Order: sequence, then structure tokens, then C-alpha cells
Amino acid sequence: MSKKVLLNVDYTNDFVADDGALSCGKPGQKIENFMVDITKIFIENGDYVVFAIDKHIKDDVHHPETTLYPPHNIVGTKGRELYGKLNDVWERNKNSNNVYWLDKTRYSAFVGTDLHLKLCEREIDEVHVVGCCTDICVLHTVIDAYAHGYRIVVHEKGVASFNQTGHTWALEHLKNCLNAEVVKGIDGL
Repeated sequence: MSKKVLLNVDYTNDFVADDGALSCGKPGQKIENFMVDITKIFIENGDYVVFAIDKHIKDDVHHPETTLYPPHNIVGTKGRELYGKLNDVWERNKNSNNVYWLDKTRYSAFVGTDLHLKLCEREIDEVHVVGCCTDICVLHTVIDAYAHGYRIVVHEKGVASFNQTGHTWALEHLKNCLNAEVVKGIDGL
């Protein structure tokens, strides 16, 4: 039987709230209930849940994203907090042995972090992914999960982007080039 992880990527105020620095807006807000439901299911099943969250430092001129995007997910700001009801799920479960907050400084949750080590320690072979943005951090995280040989499941109702064209392209790319299973719902969890 597979051991699973849910990678909950960048579902923060800066990526989802109307006043977020790099907000997906309505597409991101529309997936909130799904994000909450799937996260609760994984936690209740005793599966590993990782909140992989961008961590940026104010005025960091050396970070490669500085010239690409406005400042976002700055340490110590409300923008870096999880959006809406998902923050409540985090607060209630953050001291659980199967819930982990992972600071990441690049698009992929694997680059410069201990994620692969944590998954290996737990003998996890199946990676489920939800979050923002489908065509940026979700995509790059899945690319690295593929490179590490994980079975990958992307939950279509749990991903969003501020770029609908990029979102649609990324879903096809995840499926056709990275062998990710793109599923609509949460059946079978």
C-alpha cells in the first residue's frame, strides 16, 4: 500500500486574498473549501501533510524573483499566513506529528529544503499536490517530484493561478510530460 503526502503549496493571503501582493483572486478563492476538505482528510487519515510556503525577505535584491514579481510572502507579514479557513486547519493541527510547515525560497518545494529527506524517512512514494500557482510553484514542485521518482497526483479542484492560460497549459503538461494523474475530486482517499 502506498504511503502518501499532501503538498499544500503557497495557499497564502498574498497568493489568494483580494489584496494579496500576487493574488490569483477569484480562482484561488474558489478552491478554498476543497483545500480545507482535502487537508482535513489527509490529516484524519494519518497521512503526512506538508505546508510548503514561500519565504521571502524584505528588500532581498539577490533573490531571482525580485525582478519578476512584486514582493510577496515576506517574513512577518499577514501576506505569508495561510488563507482563510486553511489557516484554522493549520492552527488546530500544527503540533501534530504528521503536519509539517516547510519554508521554501524557490518555486519548487524540493529545492534547498529537507522535503525529499522527510518523505524518504516516512517511506512515502505518492505525492498529492494542491495550491498556487498551477503554472509556477505547483508545476516546479511536480517536476522535482517526478525527477525523484514519486507517483504524483494533482487535484484539479485544488490548484489555481492568476494566469488562466498558464493554468490550463500546466495541467496538460503535468499529465502529458510528467505522468501526473490529474484528478477532479477526492474520491478514494
